[in-house]
Amino acid sequence: MAEHYSSFERGGRRWLFQRLTAVFLIGVLAFHFVLLHFVNHAAEVSFAGTNIRMSQIGYFATMWLFLVTATFHGVNGVYNALVNMGISGTRKRVVGGVLALAGVLLVVQGTRVAIAMTNLI
Repeated sequence: MAEHYSSFERGGRRWLFQRLTAVFLIGVLAFHFVLLHFVNHAAEVSFAGTNIRMSQIGYFATMWLFLVTATFHGVNGVYNALVNMGISGTRKRVVGGVLALAGVLLVVQGTRVAIAMTNLI
């Protein structure tokens, strides 16, 4: 029988956060598809409409949480895939640092764009 191997520690926080972010992402993606593909058809989506939606604090907060959650889920998933492939030592630390920096930069730039799309500030 095949041996089970995972870079996640059983019962660890990263394992739990990977699963929780997946559940959150499924829910927010469903919300996105219903709102922007069924309620408002693609041809009706405009910059002005986006500005109106993003100016609602609840929508803005949901989209910002979507950004942060998707970034964590993706970065954590890539890191753990590389660890499962056998990366270790200095390479593991460098990859972890590069991915963490990329994640922070993505969240910062995404936040800047989200704020620019609002009338909140």
